[in-house]
Amino acid sequence: MEDAVLPKSFRYFWVAVVLCAGCAHKAATYQKATGLSEGEGGQVSSADYARVARLGLSGAGGGGGAVLAASRFVAVRHKLEIVEPGSGLAQSIEAVVAFCGTIQCGVLSSSVTNETAVLSPSGNITARVAPQDLNKFLDFVGKQGQIARHATESEDKTAAVVDVEAKLKNQTEFRDSLRRMLTKPGVSVADLLQIQEKLAEAQAELDSEATQRKVLANETEKVYVEIVFHAEQRTISRGSFASVGEALRDFGSVLGDSLAALITAVAAIIPWLIVIIPGLWFLTKAIRRFRERRRAAKAATPAA
Repeated sequence: MEDAVLPKSFRYFWVAVVLCAGCAHKAATYQKATGLSEGEGGQVSSADYARVARLGLSGAGGGGGAVLAASRFVAVRHKLEIVEPGSGLAQSIEAVVAFCGTIQCGVLSSSVTNETAVLSPSGNITARVAPQDLNKFLDFVGKQGQIARHATESEDKTAAVVDVEAKLKNQTEFRDSLRRMLTKPGVSVADLLQIQEKLAEAQAELDSEATQRKVLANETEKVYVEIVFHAEQRTISRGSFASVGEALRDFGSVLGDSLAALITAVAAIIPWLIVIIPGLWFLTKAIRRFRERRRAAKAATPAA
């Protein structure tokens, strides 16, 4: 009976040894992952700072190269040009903005240019629409006029999203490690100040990466739509005397341009007249004197 009990006791002993070894291995793995080790008396050792610093540097580096994305993150953009009668352009833009509020859509900007003597009416709308409501939105926009142009663009943001998510994960682990160091007993005042400073930097970096992730989520989870409205240009048939009418309308402007050219020419010549007129007067006087001398010389020759 004792021989039967003895092997059974040995079995219990070896089970206990295996369990203790597993617990020790788990504790060692936890310390290796967190980068923390207990110094003598529970104080923070210099090795703790080195390991936590390395964790912080890996968080700043991102480590996104080792992360495989389960799905792609693509930013999709639609650009449309709508041609419609200029009289209802403003109402069409207001209708699109109002319809955007009834679905999962957010208007980023909208503008209207009224008709003037030199400008035709136009408008612009930019919005972000949820993919499931995109077709509804585009169908409603198409009812506001004729779609003259519809272009689609896409940009793969997977690498950027994976990189930011890796930075968020590493930075969160770095922050949590610093928080655990604060709870350890026997931390000196100098160590406490240094840990709190690093903790503030880690939290600021974490907030910045979280903001960047929200921006990427907004770009990849919603579709960017830009709509440009143009007024329809009407073609007017020309009659037989259309050219005569245009000539009569342009008579005043042509006459004004001609007078302006004449005035400019006169203004350019006037300074030269100050030199030309005296020169001509002296030249005429010299010619007259020369002729008088020749006549006097001829008259004196027969008398001799």
